[in-house]
Amino acid sequence: MNAPHSEIRDADRIAHDYYKMGVCISIIDNVIADTDEDSPYGSSVEKKACVDRNVRHLELMVARDDWGLESMTTSNSAITAGKAYIG
Repeated sequence: MNAPHSEIRDADRIAHDYYKMGVCISIIDNVIADTDEDSPYGSSVEKKACVDRNVRHLELMVARDDWGLESMTTSNSAITAGKAYIG
């Protein structure tokens, strides 16, 4: 089985992966902004785990070298914010 970074992605796959990165960014932003005691994201431990999973996914995706003109600015900002949140 090929390593994730050796996988050859076509334009449709790249667009889909970029879309999924946006979902991760939204999750990170929403969890960080959530102050509800009855949070749909769970306890503070669960929230940090959720942010950590999404940050790790973004880091893997940003590291890929087959992006075209897609901007990684928002992804990098979400990674920074997520890491600050999980401390």
